[in-house]
Amino acid sequence: MNAAPGFRKQAVLKELARVIPSDCLIFLEEEIVAYECDALTAFRQKPWAVTLPRTEAQVIAILKTCKEMGVCVVPRGGGTSLSGGARPIDGSVVVSLSRMKGIVRLDPLACTATVEPGVRNQSISDAASIHGLYYAPDPSSQLACTIGGNIAENAGGLHCLKYGVTLNNVLHVRGVSMDGDIIEVGSLAGEAPGLDLMPLLVGSEGMLALVTQVTVRLLPKPPHVQVMLVSFDDVAKAANAVAGIISAGIIPAALEMMDQGAAHAIEACIHPGYDMNAQAILICEADGTQEQVTEEIARMTEIFLSLGATDCKVSQSAAEREGYWKGRKAALTAASQIAPDCYVMDGVIPRRMIAPVLEKIDKLQAKHGLRCVNVFHAGDGNLHPIVCYDGSIEGQWERAEHFGEDILAACIEAGGSVSGEHGVGVEKLDAMCSQFGTKEMAMFHRIKAAFDPAGLLNPDKAIPTLSRCAEHGRMHINQGNFPRPDLPRF
Repeated sequence: MNAAPGFRKQAVLKELARVIPSDCLIFLEEEIVAYECDALTAFRQKPWAVTLPRTEAQVIAILKTCKEMGVCVVPRGGGTSLSGGARPIDGSVVVSLSRMKGIVRLDPLACTATVEPGVRNQSISDAASIHGLYYAPDPSSQLACTIGGNIAENAGGLHCLKYGVTLNNVLHVRGVSMDGDIIEVGSLAGEAPGLDLMPLLVGSEGMLALVTQVTVRLLPKPPHVQVMLVSFDDVAKAANAVAGIISAGIIPAALEMMDQGAAHAIEACIHPGYDMNAQAILICEADGTQEQVTEEIARMTEIFLSLGATDCKVSQSAAEREGYWKGRKAALTAASQIAPDCYVMDGVIPRRMIAPVLEKIDKLQAKHGLRCVNVFHAGDGNLHPIVCYDGSIEGQWERAEHFGEDILAACIEAGGSVSGEHGVGVEKLDAMCSQFGTKEMAMFHRIKAAFDPAGLLNPDKAIPTLSRCAEHGRMHINQGNFPRPDLPRF
């Protein structure tokens, strides 16, 4: 007979206290409440305990203990996940890697930095700055999010169009399996023998291993950077201009889009100088030598104007450029001025489908009776609609959740995906049932079992069970059923 939950919990706490220092273990209600959710606050659950290891050896000891006692483990970085990926489950132990924040080695000649998982994204660039280097992936939460969390979600950021997401900027990852074994993927030489497991581990949402050390690629800071603020009187024109720039063979350093609702909210909150008459705004960055930037800005200006832009404003100082980006990164903060609560979505669509999908989202506002503002990485089709609601009003969270489900369904139907960089977590389990068939889902579960046979590492995340899909009446949606615009296939 299994021990009663209370006795079992005390046994787990006692064993954890034996293998790690007392200041690395917290379990009182008032202490663990901060760990009951991540940035998706609608989903909450207190764990039995939270461990805060400082070393890889302590991580190994925690995992081995939990494995022996059959206790689920939930990894946590900076807690900035927007999909519930770090939400505990009942009877689990959270392993917070926030204290493992050392920069182990920074090699300016090799242009690499080896860091622990708790190092904040922005801190890598800050440390590399003295050498004229920086780390390219820059999520909007880069002041708080950690490299370990970036690995888990394969985070992108504003500059992923030209410089890639986390996967494209990581050389080597060291981690620990649920069995307490060391796992290493990648190589400092750029090529590793055997199967390339890096794309499997990066983006696995903490379900395969706990990251304990990462080596990232650093890039030289571009000598010259300018940003264009491009206004349009129609959302469709702005969307078509995105496809037009890419089809012309131009890859800007960044290409972001926001609708009028987002621009107004940001301007009221941050005052970056956005065009309040525009129906849509593109923020487009060019970097390189001064000659390269001047030529690229001129070419893009010509293309934007030919595709219906009403104004093309080019930054004339670093302060002006940083102001434009500060506004974009503060989109979620600005949206919180519209309503007390915000639900940030994350889907991917082909660039040519931006206009019809945004039109669909606009119609969904009336269906669900909630406002939605749109900001997103237009260059790679990664949408981040922000649904505004008031959780204190009965039924509004449920309406927001259904709004989000409809947005993800539109992304699938348009030939896209339910996640770009926020992950699936607990938020998009039902959407996964819509995107993938039973054979694909079964393969996902087999991969998970190969790394974690007991299913103890971040369970009930990212991959829904087949019974869940059947229970919720979900079925695979055939892609390509969305009405196609009369546009060339960029």
